[in-house]
Amino acid sequence: MNAAEKMKHARITRKGYTWLGMGLVSLMFSAGSLLATSAAHAAYPEREITFVVPYPPGGNSDNLARIFAERLREKINVPIVVENRPGGTTSLGTSQVARSKPDGYTMLLATSTAFTVLPHIRDLPYNPDKDFVFVGSLSGYLPILTVRNDFPANNLKELIDYAKKNPGKLTWGSAGVASGGHLSGEIIKNETDINMLHIPYKGSADTISALLGGHIDLFIDGVGLELVKSGRAKGLVTFSSVRHSELPDVPTPAEAGYDVTLPFEGFWGVALPVGTPPDVVAKLAKATEEILAEPETQQRFQRISMTASWKDGNAYAQDLQDSKKFYGELLKKIGFAE
Repeated sequence: MNAAEKMKHARITRKGYTWLGMGLVSLMFSAGSLLATSAAHAAYPEREITFVVPYPPGGNSDNLARIFAERLREKINVPIVVENRPGGTTSLGTSQVARSKPDGYTMLLATSTAFTVLPHIRDLPYNPDKDFVFVGSLSGYLPILTVRNDFPANNLKELIDYAKKNPGKLTWGSAGVASGGHLSGEIIKNETDINMLHIPYKGSADTISALLGGHIDLFIDGVGLELVKSGRAKGLVTFSSVRHSELPDVPTPAEAGYDVTLPFEGFWGVALPVGTPPDVVAKLAKATEEILAEPETQQRFQRISMTASWKDGNAYAQDLQDSKKFYGELLKKIGFAE
């Protein structure tokens, strides 16, 4: 090998070593990044978590969130800050979480209204099918048709008779347009052929004040439980297929003689922005399942007309799809969707 060939060989060799070195550095950097990311996820959670509730304080959704947040804090040893973001019949708070960083530090109290009802009646600032990943379900619901103590009806038949004799005079309040209480009232209105006026409020807590203040005649909501138990209002039916364990003397609509359509089992769950690491979702799912299995949690849920109900994220997502189909048909039936 002559001198020129030796110099060329040396340059090629040095170039090969350079590329090899750069490849090794790149490989080490990538491995280090993966290890750092894995370690970060393993350490989750390291700071407070925001739990967005798309309702105002004081209603049953807020109460549910606070009971769960208290136990989750004790379970995973970081603060859980409940942030009420009402507005747009749950769409404001829901869209806030959809736009949040997918790192597990912003959770949503998912509601059937946000994911299964609103998509049929308005354009939304989020995609309920693509913008979220679900931790799992939290609770079902037992709403109570609650009337003022001075209202001249003591059962569902008397209520319907009164409405037919006084068309347009009966008023019912709800936590907002397209809320469970609103749709339940529309069902009764349409299937018993009565005329009553809907008055939407900003949340369930406002319906309590409205009822006790004589501004509305009734509402269909779980917040009626304490009013009925304390004697401040009358419960005519539990708007469900089963009686409420806290109100064993209050019948279901079918038991009261009216086989009306019942809303798809109202339920709440926990959602995160899409892109949240699977191991973070799994950690929250494990903690949630354990919390809902606790007898004390189940009893506390019962006292606010909730029923602890765990399903994993995939099963809960399927329930939402089934509920969405149900409400699509129901809303067409009652004239709220085309």
